[in-house]
Amino acid sequence: MLKQLILENWKSFRYAELPLDPLTVLIGTNASGKSNVVEALEFLQRIGRGENIEAALAGDKTLSSIRGGVEWAALKPETKFTLNVLVNGKYARTDYLYTITVETKPHTQLLDESLVLIKHSLNNNEEAYQEKLFQTNNPSSHTPSITVNFYDTNIRKPQYFRRNQSVLSQLIGLSMNMVEAINVISQSLENIFILDSIPSKIRNYSPLSDRLESDGSNIAGVLAALTEEQKTEAESTLSNYIKDLPEGDIQKVWTEKVGRFGTDAMLYCQEEWEPGHITEIDARTMSDGTLRFLAIMTALLTRPQGSQLVIEEIDNGLHPSRAELLVRILREIGSKRKIDILLTTHNPALLDALGPEIVPFVVVTHRDKETGESKLTLLEDIENLPLLLASGSLGRLATKGAIEKSLSDNK
Repeated sequence: MLKQLILENWKSFRYAELPLDPLTVLIGTNASGKSNVVEALEFLQRIGRGENIEAALAGDKTLSSIRGGVEWAALKPETKFTLNVLVNGKYARTDYLYTITVETKPHTQLLDESLVLIKHSLNNNEEAYQEKLFQTNNPSSHTPSITVNFYDTNIRKPQYFRRNQSVLSQLIGLSMNMVEAINVISQSLENIFILDSIPSKIRNYSPLSDRLESDGSNIAGVLAALTEEQKTEAESTLSNYIKDLPEGDIQKVWTEKVGRFGTDAMLYCQEEWEPGHITEIDARTMSDGTLRFLAIMTALLTRPQGSQLVIEEIDNGLHPSRAELLVRILREIGSKRKIDILLTTHNPALLDALGPEIVPFVVVTHRDKETGESKLTLLEDIENLPLLLASGSLGRLATKGAIEKSLSDNK
């Protein structure tokens, strides 16, 4: 699982470190850089599964473009960016550091890539042992391939790889001593999932599928494709949680296969506005807030264990009174299924529902008033935080803009 993301010359960031915990909350004003952080993870997910580097930025027939495409991927006037991810190893006190540098001009291509094994000592005062597993050589920008040195006794000569994809994605299936490291990093990147649900798409019939789309459009198809036992458990969990929504009208949620060949599915629910009066409806008449809620729940219940779930503007379309229930769900299911969650929010009700114990896991995105560059600051690292919290709750501080003002004043 991911432990840390480091951005270098990525979009609006010169340099920033983002710690990733079981539940990490990213807050900040509009245009502060929150979406740029999310898009860095999206880019890593794409290149981890073998997408062409240029397509991962600019999009193609099957991929949407990351905002700004290639032109705005690197902080102006830079022509390259570097992303680093620290990932939990398979064994205790073992991590992997994966680094990739991409050139955006004059060509969009791989410039540098490396993988390092980090072994932490039992004694925290001792420096961690680092072992390089592979490292690219600095190539000419005009060469179509890149040379990679492997620090592996079975691979003595440098190997050549394409520069339009990550080396990592080209190593899958290669027999070597470092195969475990490659699998850990690849799986961690592939298991990043950005959820940006679009209710209008969820209302349609969806084909059966074993993979949830990022817009949540195939919720019904994913749930209906589960084994009967898994489907029953998932629908029971959905129904139990959705009963606690403030309206209290939805009693049951389920999916059914439809069509002559049963290759599509639809989402249904039972409403009970009056005691004993049951009405069955499908997704076409469900509210936006209910569908967004179900999309979050479905992602939590169906993503592989060990996934990094990213939900941007999690409060979008959800009533503030649902904040406490949403926080409880994130914590309960995330912990049970070993899914780490990164969420961005503006919602003061949600921040207050998270409680004071979330303070060490809140990261503030803000702009440097002199350079305009985005920064990431741990909330607990703000010098006058105790004084701020004494004047009001976290949600109240966010509403007043007091946190960003404090960071600006203390520069």
